[in-house]
Amino acid sequence: MSTAKASTMDIDLQRVFGSPVPELHEAAVARDASPALTRALELRSFLALTEEQVARVRDRAHADMDPDRDMGELSADKLRFDAQWLEAALDACDGYRAALGELLRTMPPPREQARPVRTTQPRATVTLPPSAAPAPPRAGAARGPRPGKPA
Repeated sequence: MSTAKASTMDIDLQRVFGSPVPELHEAAVARDASPALTRALELRSFLALTEEQVARVRDRAHADMDPDRDMGELSADKLRFDAQWLEAALDACDGYRAALGELLRTMPPPREQARPVRTTQPRATVTLPPSAAPAPPRAGAARGPRPGKPA
């Protein structure tokens, strides 16, 4: 997971989980890390990478359009390709932000996440009245011929 690059959702992660992102990454590798934290940091990692791609394309387009640059070096095809790349990266950013935001809104509060999961099923004990007891398997049953045997 990417811990070096910042993302636009880092403040939200810190607010919800109560620790800075580097500490959250340390907590995520622990054996008892919550699935919500692990998923949130995975989404954050994807978001940070995609935001880095957006910045690279933006910077490349700005460099290509620099007023001091030779006009003969401009390429409409290259700019079109960068525009398509930028659109795809921005769409991905929007998707990751939406998914991470939804996860942060719908997950249980941190104090509820730490509760152990109950793994035993409750048992109900019922005493049946004698009339409801099942009949023995052969009581009153007539025996029919067995398959493969003549009657």
